[in-house]
Amino acid sequence: MGKPGACSSSELSSDESSIFSFLIICLTGFDFGGQVAIGFSHWNSPFPASSQNLPSPDCVHSEASAVPPVNEHLEPVSCPASLSISPLPTCSASQETLCDSSTSTHTAAQIFVNDGLCFLTVSIHSQILQKTCHMIVIIYTFIGFYPFCLPPAVKDVNVHLERERSEGISSPSRVDDSTLLNPETHSSILDDNTKTESRLPEGKSKSSGLCFSDGKSRIDYILVYRKSSSQSEKREVFERNIRAEGLQMEKEASLTNSDVIFLKLHAPWETLCRYAELMNIRMPFRRKIFYMHRRNKFMSRMEKRINKFRGWLPRKPMKLDNNTLPDLEENESFTAPFSRSRIHHFNIHNKDTFFNNATRSRIVHHILQRVRYEEGKNKMGLNRLLSNNSYEAAFPLHEGSYHSKNPIRTHGAENHRHLLYECWAWWGVWYKYQPLDLIRRYFGEKIGLYFAWLGWYTGMLFPAALVGLLVFLYGLFTLDHCQVSKEICQATDIIMCPICDQYCPYLRLSDSCIYAKVTHLFDNGATVFFAVFMAVWATVFLEFWKRRRAVLAYDWDLIDWEEEEDEVRPQFEAKYSNKERMNPISGKPEPYQAFSDKYSRLVVSASGIFFMILVVIAAVFGIVIYRVITVSTFAAFGWALIRNNSQVATTGTAVCINFCIIMLLNVLYEKVALLLTNLEQPRTESEWENSFTLKMFLFQFVNLNSSTFYIAFFLGRFTGRPGAYLRLINRWKLEECHPSGCLFDLCMQMGIIMVLKQTWNNFMELGYPLVQNWWTRRRLRREHGEKAKASFPQWERDYNLQPMNAYGLFDEYLEMILQFGFTTIFVAAFPLAPLLALLNNIIEIRLDAYKFVTQWRRPLPSQAKDIGIWYGVLEGIGILSVITNAFVIAVTSDFIPRLVYAYKYGPCAGQGRAGEGCMMGYVNASFSVFRVSDFEKRSQPRTNGSKLFGEAVKYCRYRDYREPPDSAEPYSYTLQFWHVLAARLAFIIVFEHMVFAIKTLIAYLIPDLPKDLRDRMRREKYLIQEMMYEAELERLQKEKNERKKKKDRAHHKEWP
Repeated sequence: MGKPGACSSSELSSDESSIFSFLIICLTGFDFGGQVAIGFSHWNSPFPASSQNLPSPDCVHSEASAVPPVNEHLEPVSCPASLSISPLPTCSASQETLCDSSTSTHTAAQIFVNDGLCFLTVSIHSQILQKTCHMIVIIYTFIGFYPFCLPPAVKDVNVHLERERSEGISSPSRVDDSTLLNPETHSSILDDNTKTESRLPEGKSKSSGLCFSDGKSRIDYILVYRKSSSQSEKREVFERNIRAEGLQMEKEASLTNSDVIFLKLHAPWETLCRYAELMNIRMPFRRKIFYMHRRNKFMSRMEKRINKFRGWLPRKPMKLDNNTLPDLEENESFTAPFSRSRIHHFNIHNKDTFFNNATRSRIVHHILQRVRYEEGKNKMGLNRLLSNNSYEAAFPLHEGSYHSKNPIRTHGAENHRHLLYECWAWWGVWYKYQPLDLIRRYFGEKIGLYFAWLGWYTGMLFPAALVGLLVFLYGLFTLDHCQVSKEICQATDIIMCPICDQYCPYLRLSDSCIYAKVTHLFDNGATVFFAVFMAVWATVFLEFWKRRRAVLAYDWDLIDWEEEEDEVRPQFEAKYSNKERMNPISGKPEPYQAFSDKYSRLVVSASGIFFMILVVIAAVFGIVIYRVITVSTFAAFGWALIRNNSQVATTGTAVCINFCIIMLLNVLYEKVALLLTNLEQPRTESEWENSFTLKMFLFQFVNLNSSTFYIAFFLGRFTGRPGAYLRLINRWKLEECHPSGCLFDLCMQMGIIMVLKQTWNNFMELGYPLVQNWWTRRRLRREHGEKAKASFPQWERDYNLQPMNAYGLFDEYLEMILQFGFTTIFVAAFPLAPLLALLNNIIEIRLDAYKFVTQWRRPLPSQAKDIGIWYGVLEGIGILSVITNAFVIAVTSDFIPRLVYAYKYGPCAGQGRAGEGCMMGYVNASFSVFRVSDFEKRSQPRTNGSKLFGEAVKYCRYRDYREPPDSAEPYSYTLQFWHVLAARLAFIIVFEHMVFAIKTLIAYLIPDLPKDLRDRMRREKYLIQEMMYEAELERLQKEKNERKKKKDRAHHKEWP
């Protein structure tokens, strides 16, 4: 008869052909008396033999295209075959004619084969058509025919519903992968020559991989597993229960690995509505009405003049073009929890777009987390199947490619991913504001809040960076007027004692001129002001973030959102399955952990944390020993550059080694934190996450800042004096500060650690995924050709991307919180820290955006009201920063000794003023005298200084307040030492109390909710009640009018 796969004349009887004739003509609304040709492309009979679903016409077994039973509610779906209706003038002789004997005069039906198509030619008289159309309901019920081959209305004579054709049809098998699309070739059943014939909307074609094989059912979630996995039974039960929940699925093998199977999931409209109601998802139901306050005429005129003046100014360059961003309706509408009983209240313009992709994925994930995979208590949830390797991966799809051949300004964005790349992740828009609403719509509220917080933190760094830069410039401009720096640079007759044993030579104080000038850049009269400013800034930042978060929570409908009760962790359930008690919230029995067991585990965990802190201290102790040893080594070095700058070389190398130790210990800390957290056996996932977060932050914070604390508060403080040095293990002399002070070492430590840490983090965040994805692309090109990736469906492309790390946003938050600590805790010693943080964050935002959009699989969109436990950590750092900055100013810097000298011992003593002129003689007063003959034998320098100074050195100077060797109590503390010590303690107490009082006052004066937001919330609540009431009245009135019309029609029919 024809080609394989074409239908023959024996497949349809004459009675069935007549039924099809009447049915198709009546459904399409034709009124003609000629012949009609109806063509089917490889079409099988749609009549189900039973109530079970049959394979779709293209032999792809998917619930999206399966024919439902007769007794179910039927809805139109896509056409499974090519269908064309066109008038035929005559019948050729080669065509086989089937004529019904009873209607041979008026009706003729033909079936013929042409080019692999099966044609049914029908000739019906218009009078017979009119007489038989009223029987269509009976025929429809009798044969169970489902009109899925035609659209609801056809007006043209020629109708073309094209369908992609194939040459071979494979029968489904009974194995686990029976629903694969062409499992023999591991590709779609569609032939390569006809893959581009689909007339789906642009961006939604089959080749894009965003829909099922029918081209209409959107893929909401992807599950990936391997056929070689041993968990097939659990997977089969899980998938059977997925179907029972209303989800539709379709399977397809990977194009690059025959062992990898993709399970595509789609949630129909009814399923989405049912679970949206259960999850209390808020959906838009009425456009917002913005209430404007009435203004008087004067204010109106002033506002018009201001707006006119603004028109002359250039537009805000940082603001995104509103024409580029899509109209996000949910942000312009009032929302309410979705309800099927009140579905008429919501703005449902299109069922396919009413629930956006993020909401659809969240609903599907909610279903998957509650589907059982095995008989038994709590044997449910996708997370458990991922943990036992039943499934290899689970993720929602990206919305197509982020690249486009056409520019976005002229052709628009192809999808939201492309729009996010052009308006957010592209480096050319680094100065633009972030499209937070679009980020929230694509990635969910949790990720949107992270980027909102990061953007807010970056914006608040602008004033801090500006003030810090001004403090630095103030030190730079006043450098030539600093009396202390002048005296150090001119002190050629002051000989300093060696800073190490034996190998270090005597030095002139003037050799420290450069270090004294550098120290003045950071330690000047504006340092105290900047420390107070940063303490207040930290409070203002946190308080205004609470207000910003409240606005976002209102705009994103998170005000009334409550986090769902977490399910019990599988590990907790397995450990304590023998003991149960009733859950006070759900009222269901659940595993119970005894009090003694819980707190014994907490004690062991706390002991582990304490031990790891001791490991950090041991590492710092090792760095201290390194600094002590290498000072002598560099002092005897062959190169004059290193020999003359031995202390700087020691500090620089020690900082680099310390950084390497920090990075190595971070890897160890992560494993220890995992071990200790699992040892505690937290009950829920949120408890596990909070416990792990706290441990990791504590470990990394101590690891990162321990050396900085040592340099700031211990370096040079407990070294003793020449002739009576304190030693480690009675062997190594403790390291001393530079003659110009210890603040230079602290600045070097902070600068190097901050720059190296941020550079390394940025490389690991973006460089590692880039290298991984590049290697995957290289392997695919080598195995499948240069253009293989372009033909991959979207799920294959996303699967080849890197998954989001197992801890979610933990690494991103931790990096920024540690940076916040560096920016605030020691900011008095390094005013440029906010500037470095600002520059890093400008890059960090685009790095994270690029990573999320291009390098990572799309993470599951999830909701959150705030940044969680991190806000409490930020508050703790803000309190700690006040204390540390007080100690840095009082102990590390020379601010207090200079103040005491100016008011008590300087030329202006007793005059109540302290200027640069009052600091004359400060350097000489701050150095004590030591007799060289009093040196210990192991500290005696090998040279007596005669080569450098012309004669042997008899006396040298060192930083301290001690009596001279010829006094009654040689080398004892002077009265000035006790004055300085008392002033330092008094400054710490006054500074802390003053700053804490300012912080508390600011926190009290700044409300958590802006007044306009509070008014908007009250007005919205009022308007929602009014709108719901009016909508209900409108519905009741409409129903009343309809009943009245029906009654009137029934009344008129009573008359003849």
